[in-house]
Amino acid sequence: MATLGFLGAARTVTGSQYLLEAGTSQVLVDSGMFQGEKELRLRNWEPPRFQPSKVQAIVLTHTHLDHIGRVPRLVKLGFRGTIYCTPPTLELAEILLKDAAHLQEEDAEYLNRKGLSKHKPALPLFDNADVEAAMKLFEAVPLGEEREAAPGIRFRYREAGHLLGAASADVTVQDGARTLRIVFSGDVGRYDAVLAKDPAPAPEADYVVVESTYGNRAHAEVSVLDQLEGVLKRTFARGGVLLVPAFAVGRAQQMIYLFDQLVTEGRVRPFPVHLDSPMAVDATRIYARHPEAHNVNLNGIGGRSLLYGKWVFHHRTKDESMKLNELKGPAVILSSSGMLAGGRILHHCRVRLPQPENTLLITGYQAATTLGRALLDGRRVVRIHKGDVPVLAEIANLKGLSGHADAGELMRWLSELKSPKAVFLTHGEEDAAFALASRISGQRGFPTRVPKMDERVEL
Repeated sequence: MATLGFLGAARTVTGSQYLLEAGTSQVLVDSGMFQGEKELRLRNWEPPRFQPSKVQAIVLTHTHLDHIGRVPRLVKLGFRGTIYCTPPTLELAEILLKDAAHLQEEDAEYLNRKGLSKHKPALPLFDNADVEAAMKLFEAVPLGEEREAAPGIRFRYREAGHLLGAASADVTVQDGARTLRIVFSGDVGRYDAVLAKDPAPAPEADYVVVESTYGNRAHAEVSVLDQLEGVLKRTFARGGVLLVPAFAVGRAQQMIYLFDQLVTEGRVRPFPVHLDSPMAVDATRIYARHPEAHNVNLNGIGGRSLLYGKWVFHHRTKDESMKLNELKGPAVILSSSGMLAGGRILHHCRVRLPQPENTLLITGYQAATTLGRALLDGRRVVRIHKGDVPVLAEIANLKGLSGHADAGELMRWLSELKSPKAVFLTHGEEDAAFALASRISGQRGFPTRVPKMDERVEL
């Protein structure tokens, strides 16, 4: 009997991990890190509900840490199988996992130095050596090519949109005389997105595991370019600098493209864009290397990628970053992190927020307790690097760039599905998941469930 275990992202948004078992074969789909509240983060340290050494393969859907962040830990605990992903995901995964390992090591060092941990010594969840060991197990699989993950379990990737390299996993299980088809959505992207292609619709399947991050919401129908044009013109008219906190993978590249579009359409005059983030610089190189994966042509004059345009400047070193303190407008500084939780963006905020000619542009969701949320809520003095910083700069909020499909788009993704035995909703808070479950069962009549954490079902 084949079984499917929901070992993460069940009635919560992070920690995606599904264990598919058939006969003696065990395959994981995703192995993501739990993020957010402490109760969830502590699950990253718990022993797995399976023996890592007995799992033959991990099939990754995309490179965000809530889908790949537990992989090095599993390698540390004995996993030695193959880690499958698309070619762009392989390249991006090394960047993101090494950065995560660096942050884990920094946190452990800080706790030990300050004596703040009950563990002696405090240890990182995984370190750079674990990432290096994990990367040796990765194998790239292009979209559409079928592979055997384990005896009796085969899969192929389908376009998911959302992010460069993101895919849904279309899995076939030979369970004795039965053949079962299970589709794992991964994170479903939006239709007509800035860079990503439209997601391929879910194929006919016996079981479908669908994300539900925005299962109870509809994205606003707004023009991103119109909003961005207005913010740029206001800021530049004041002689200011537009400061944009952006996630290094995905959002930074979207913003560079949007800035280029405004100039190309003659809506604003050319202006310098400074990308100040080593990780974003590395990610941009990977984005430029995969033109086939985007829904727009990124080739500029002479075939050079628009991401490396004449007015785009990439900065890696701390000295280069510090020199941007002297930068006068009109100009844009793109820097990470996207939620202003750390990184070079905080240094730029400390310098730029007290100056009324500047603008800070929020481009994505800001979690509660983050600096980004405080600024959106109108805080006039914020704490950065242990000092009070007055906020005189304009704070603007750019809507419409979410990488996740909303409820209507998820229904569209399911539109070609005819008669599944069950639809399972994961990767969403309870209110979002249950709202989407009600909509699917009401409009399509499919048996739909919201599994609990660590629940296992027979297929």
